[in-house]
Amino acid sequence: MNGNLNPSMAAGVVAVINPVSQAAGTVATGWIDMQKFGALLAVLAVGALGTAATVDAKIEQATDAAGAGAKDVSGSAITQLTKVGTDDNKQVLINLRQEDLDKNNAFRFVRLSVTVGTAASLVSAIVLAFNARYGAATGNDAATVDEIVS
Repeated sequence: MNGNLNPSMAAGVVAVINPVSQAAGTVATGWIDMQKFGALLAVLAVGALGTAATVDAKIEQATDAAGAGAKDVSGSAITQLTKVGTDDNKQVLINLRQEDLDKNNAFRFVRLSVTVGTAASLVSAIVLAFNARYGAATGNDAATVDEIVS
């Protein structure tokens, strides 16, 4: 590890789910090409959950950037967050490495999928990429990244 690098050069923001009061249903990030990175960290944050609401999240994998053959990445689903379980204002982290993908069957694209059940709830997420194969991780930042302050 090079102590002279800013953390933003080591971790790129490759996908987001902007803060939203999400109605019951599913929202997902765009597909991320894992050939560019060694690992990802998805950070899901929930605010106030609606009455009796549930929130689930998982990483899905596909064979192309359009989501062909999409299926879950084994072991990537969170324990369900619930209003009843007093999970308001909590965060969950999902780690993913290239080795977790079904590479033998050409799965190399991933996305974070978040499903809200029963009642609208406040959710947001950010997916950070690490170990960029070429150059600084910031070279692959999502278009929504407005500024990096060093």
